[in-house]
Amino acid sequence: MNLQLTDKLALITGSTSGIGKGIAEALLKEGAEVIINGRTDERVQDVVKELSSLGNVHGVVGDLSKQDESKQLIEEVNKIGQLDILINNMGAFEVKPFTDVSDEEWMSYFQTNVISAVRLSREFLPAMLSRDTGRILNIASEAGVKPLSQMLPYSVTKSSLISFSRGLAEITKGSNVTVNSVLPGPTWTDGVASFMEGAAAEEKKDLDNFTRDYFKDNEPTSLIQRFARVEEVANTVAFLASPLSSAINGSAQRVEGGIIRSV
Repeated sequence: MNLQLTDKLALITGSTSGIGKGIAEALLKEGAEVIINGRTDERVQDVVKELSSLGNVHGVVGDLSKQDESKQLIEEVNKIGQLDILINNMGAFEVKPFTDVSDEEWMSYFQTNVISAVRLSREFLPAMLSRDTGRILNIASEAGVKPLSQMLPYSVTKSSLISFSRGLAEITKGSNVTVNSVLPGPTWTDGVASFMEGAAAEEKKDLDNFTRDYFKDNEPTSLIQRFARVEEVANTVAFLASPLSSAINGSAQRVEGGIIRSV
């Protein structure tokens, strides 16, 4: 299917690895021009070089949990061109008991997972509305609907991101601009692989067996009973970024394998 993304300029925050990098690859394969973002210049340039064979790739460094670096990123993006697609993917998570999470850590979660998306959306949405075209996609999580007690700050911020997305979509009423959130479930990324290796070692279990039993033991409501692949999430995002998805606005699109047990 041709998603009609040729020459569309897309910014994907937090795109030097995992789902963000996968989204960048998917958009490049559909002909989009992509801006890679990460916290370090070395990592950003490595990914730009790696993906350059797929199309036109730029790199902009910035820790978007920080206001000054967000401002600098916005200036750099505007120098590159007129943004058609904003994908707020940057996020942080940690498995930690609720009572051990400090006020400062809570605020850091909100700055990273929510306020970064607020800042960029506030900057780029008005121009999209004036041109009557554009896409904003916020990468949330199934944890935003089914909160995880062992990752409570992450879950709460993802719930906020889903609410933010719906509210922002209301501003686009009657236009050809859309705002949606995407809710991945457990997805096999390098970060998840490291987490699983550590968890298996802690329980003194073989990694293959631990991974196989993970869904039976921890996510029994999953209908696919496996980790999603990065490309499965990325392809969903690419479709929602496409002009072909114009009738989808204000939605919270699940890509979580049926973990959320509701219609």
